[in-house]
Amino acid sequence: MYPEELVIPMKEELTVVGFKELTSAQAVEEALGADGTTLLVINSVCGCAAGSARPAARLSLAHDKTPDHLATAFAGFDLDAVQKARELMVPFPPSSPCMALFKDGELVHMIERHHIEGRSAEMIADNLKMAFDEYC
Repeated sequence: MYPEELVIPMKEELTVVGFKELTSAQAVEEALGADGTTLLVINSVCGCAAGSARPAARLSLAHDKTPDHLATAFAGFDLDAVQKARELMVPFPPSSPCMALFKDGELVHMIERHHIEGRSAEMIADNLKMAFDEYC
Protein backbone atom coordinates (compact mmCIF):
# COMPACT_ATOMS: atom_id res chain seq x y z
CA MET A 1 0.00 0.00 0.00
CA TYR A 2 1.26 3.48 -0.87
CA PRO A 3 2.02 5.91 1.98
CA GLU A 4 -0.75 8.35 2.77
CA GLU A 5 1.51 11.41 2.44
CA LEU A 6 2.23 10.41 -1.17
CA VAL A 7 -1.38 9.67 -2.13
CA ILE A 8 -3.29 12.56 -0.50
CA PRO A 9 -2.10 15.31 -2.89
CA MET A 10 -2.91 13.10 -5.89
CA LYS A 11 -6.37 12.40 -4.52
CA GLU A 12 -6.94 16.11 -3.95
CA GLU A 13 -6.38 16.88 -7.63
CA LEU A 14 -9.79 15.29 -8.20
CA THR A 15 -11.62 15.84 -4.92
CA VAL A 16 -11.01 19.59 -5.10
CA VAL A 17 -13.09 19.73 -8.31
CA GLY A 18 -15.97 17.67 -6.91
CA PHE A 19 -15.01 14.00 -7.17
CA LYS A 20 -16.26 12.02 -4.18
CA GLU A 21 -13.59 9.88 -2.59
CA LEU A 22 -14.61 6.22 -2.38
CA THR A 23 -12.69 4.25 0.22
CA SER A 24 -14.83 1.14 0.78
CA ALA A 25 -16.61 -1.51 -1.25
CA GLN A 26 -19.94 -0.30 0.12
CA ALA A 27 -19.23 3.28 -0.97
CA VAL A 28 -18.47 2.02 -4.50
CA GLU A 29 -21.68 0.00 -4.66
CA GLU A 30 -23.70 3.00 -3.55
CA ALA A 31 -21.97 5.45 -5.89
CA LEU A 32 -22.05 3.27 -8.99
CA GLY A 33 -25.58 2.10 -8.33
CA ALA A 34 -26.94 5.64 -8.11
CA ASP A 35 -29.57 6.88 -10.54
CA GLY A 36 -28.21 8.91 -13.42
CA THR A 37 -24.63 8.96 -14.62
CA THR A 38 -21.47 8.52 -12.58
CA LEU A 39 -17.91 9.02 -13.77
CA LEU A 40 -15.48 6.88 -11.80
CA VAL A 41 -11.75 7.54 -12.00
CA ILE A 42 -9.42 4.87 -10.65
CA ASN A 43 -6.50 7.09 -9.71
CA SER A 44 -2.87 6.01 -9.59
CA VAL A 45 0.64 7.18 -8.72
CA CYS A 46 1.96 6.54 -12.25
CA GLY A 47 3.08 9.23 -14.66
CA CYS A 48 0.17 8.72 -17.04
CA ALA A 49 -2.25 9.42 -14.18
CA ALA A 50 -0.41 12.64 -13.32
CA GLY A 51 0.20 13.79 -16.88
CA SER A 52 -2.97 12.68 -18.61
CA ALA A 53 -5.71 10.97 -16.56
CA ARG A 54 -6.27 13.45 -13.73
CA PRO A 55 -5.92 16.50 -15.98
CA ALA A 56 -8.31 14.89 -18.51
CA ALA A 57 -10.89 14.20 -15.83
CA ARG A 58 -10.77 17.85 -14.76
CA LEU A 59 -10.84 19.15 -18.36
CA SER A 60 -13.84 17.00 -19.23
CA LEU A 61 -15.94 18.86 -16.69
CA ALA A 62 -15.75 22.04 -18.79
CA HIS A 63 -18.51 20.75 -21.06
CA ASP A 64 -22.23 21.39 -21.54
CA LYS A 65 -23.13 17.86 -20.46
CA THR A 66 -21.43 16.26 -17.48
CA PRO A 67 -22.20 13.27 -15.27
CA ASP A 68 -24.60 13.60 -12.37
CA HIS A 69 -22.01 12.16 -10.00
CA LEU A 70 -18.21 12.12 -9.86
CA ALA A 71 -16.28 9.49 -7.93
CA THR A 72 -12.72 8.32 -7.46
CA ALA A 73 -10.80 5.55 -5.74
CA PHE A 74 -7.03 5.17 -5.53
CA ALA A 75 -5.29 2.00 -6.73
CA GLY A 76 -2.78 0.67 -4.23
CA PHE A 77 -4.41 2.63 -1.42
CA ASP A 78 -8.22 2.27 -1.36
CA LEU A 79 -7.87 -1.49 -1.75
CA ASP A 80 -11.45 -2.63 -1.02
CA ALA A 81 -12.98 0.17 -3.07
CA VAL A 82 -10.80 -0.50 -6.09
CA GLN A 83 -11.42 -4.25 -5.89
CA LYS A 84 -15.20 -3.70 -5.87
CA ALA A 85 -14.99 -1.17 -8.71
CA ARG A 86 -13.01 -3.63 -10.81
CA GLU A 87 -15.65 -6.28 -10.22
CA LEU A 88 -18.24 -3.86 -11.58
CA MET A 89 -16.07 -3.06 -14.63
CA VAL A 90 -15.94 -6.65 -15.93
CA PRO A 91 -15.27 -7.67 -18.74
CA PHE A 92 -12.48 -5.08 -18.72
CA PRO A 93 -9.29 -6.28 -17.04
CA PRO A 94 -7.96 -4.37 -14.03
CA SER A 95 -5.98 -1.30 -15.00
CA SER A 96 -4.98 1.88 -13.31
CA PRO A 97 -5.49 4.56 -14.04
CA CYS A 98 -8.78 4.07 -15.80
CA MET A 99 -12.08 5.88 -16.18
CA ALA A 100 -15.53 4.36 -16.31
CA LEU A 101 -18.89 5.96 -16.99
CA PHE A 102 -21.92 4.28 -15.43
CA LYS A 103 -25.53 5.06 -16.21
CA ASP A 104 -28.18 3.86 -13.75
CA GLY A 105 -25.69 1.32 -12.40
CA GLU A 106 -24.63 -0.04 -15.80
CA LEU A 107 -21.14 0.40 -17.27
CA VAL A 108 -21.58 2.28 -20.56
CA HIS A 109 -18.10 3.64 -21.39
CA MET A 110 -14.58 2.63 -20.40
CA ILE A 111 -11.16 4.20 -20.86
CA GLU A 112 -8.43 1.75 -19.93
CA ARG A 113 -4.82 2.53 -19.10
CA HIS A 114 -3.68 1.66 -22.63
CA HIS A 115 -6.09 4.35 -23.90
CA ILE A 116 -4.46 6.85 -21.51
CA GLU A 117 -0.76 6.11 -21.98
CA GLY A 118 0.83 8.28 -24.65
CA ARG A 119 -2.26 10.42 -25.15
CA SER A 120 -2.72 14.02 -24.15
CA ALA A 121 -5.13 15.10 -21.46
CA GLU A 122 -7.08 16.98 -24.15
CA MET A 123 -7.52 13.84 -26.26
CA ILE A 124 -8.77 11.86 -23.28
CA ALA A 125 -11.07 14.69 -22.20
CA ASP A 126 -12.54 14.79 -25.71
CA ASN A 127 -13.22 11.04 -25.46
CA LEU A 128 -15.02 11.62 -22.16
CA LYS A 129 -17.00 14.54 -23.57
CA MET A 130 -18.25 12.37 -26.44
CA ALA A 131 -19.40 9.81 -23.88
CA PHE A 132 -21.07 12.56 -21.84
CA ASP A 133 -22.91 13.73 -24.97
CA GLU A 134 -24.19 10.22 -25.56
CA TYR A 135 -25.09 9.17 -22.02
CA CYS A 136 -25.54 12.27 -19.82
